[in-house]
Amino acid sequence: MDVFEQVPLPDGRRLDMRVTGPADGLPLVFHHGTPAAAPPIRALERAAHARGLRLVTSSRPGCGSSTRQPGRSVVDVVADTDALLAALGADRCLTMGWSGGGPHSLACAARLGAAAAVLVIAGAAPYDADGLDWMPGMGEQNVVEYSVAVQGEDRLRPYLDELAPLLRNIRSADIFASMQSLLPEVDQAALTGEFAEDMAAGIRETLRSGVDGWLDDDLAFVKPWGFSLAEISVPVAIWQGSADLMVPVAHGQWLASRLPDASVHLEEGEGHLSVGLGKLDAMLDELVELAG
Repeated sequence: MDVFEQVPLPDGRRLDMRVTGPADGLPLVFHHGTPAAAPPIRALERAAHARGLRLVTSSRPGCGSSTRQPGRSVVDVVADTDALLAALGADRCLTMGWSGGGPHSLACAARLGAAAAVLVIAGAAPYDADGLDWMPGMGEQNVVEYSVAVQGEDRLRPYLDELAPLLRNIRSADIFASMQSLLPEVDQAALTGEFAEDMAAGIRETLRSGVDGWLDDDLAFVKPWGFSLAEISVPVAIWQGSADLMVPVAHGQWLASRLPDASVHLEEGEGHLSVGLGKLDAMLDELVELAG
């Protein structure tokens, strides 16, 4: 089964959705990073299908052909995810977020009644997190980007507009240069071949209609998320690498401290990309087990 459609939403927006895998499989809703969009990571697709899961990928508002939702907060993903599941006729799911998808998966853990278990890979902590200095440990590109984001849309839009022409037609051979300050050696080794192709495709897709989705993601990360981690009652697994330069390990440690019942894996020597790509089988096995 491989289906792509635009799902209509109650407020008149539409969301890109791609579904692959067995039609009767439990949905695994994947929340992509930033900037990225709906085309699936093929390694994740294979791992999900091997476990009988139906992989559901969607472009967040403003990415790909998904209608923009100006001013959105992280928690707004819950209503959109609920609409995707309704379109599938599903009343239960697993959900997974990598990088910028991490906060969105946590929102689903807190508010999505259909969520059975949640996996967070190298996901950021809230910008206003008590006791966490948010930017130290990030590579230079992320420090610059989020330092602009906290100043608001009027400053962030021209910054992203300047970057967009370099990324809109990016190919796998170019992706290392575009992310150089964010890639420790372990991530450089992971960002090759098929995975590099998939990362480049996701960036191209999110920028196809402009920078709106990327911009709205960044703004959502640096303002209140709209929910509390204390609301989470479903099983959560957190995976984070100690060498991560995109989302520093301190974020994973902070999330672990605020989710005392979570299954936590702080992997020594792993990066932002390598921890997800290299541990996919273990992650999905754990997620399925946590869901019962």
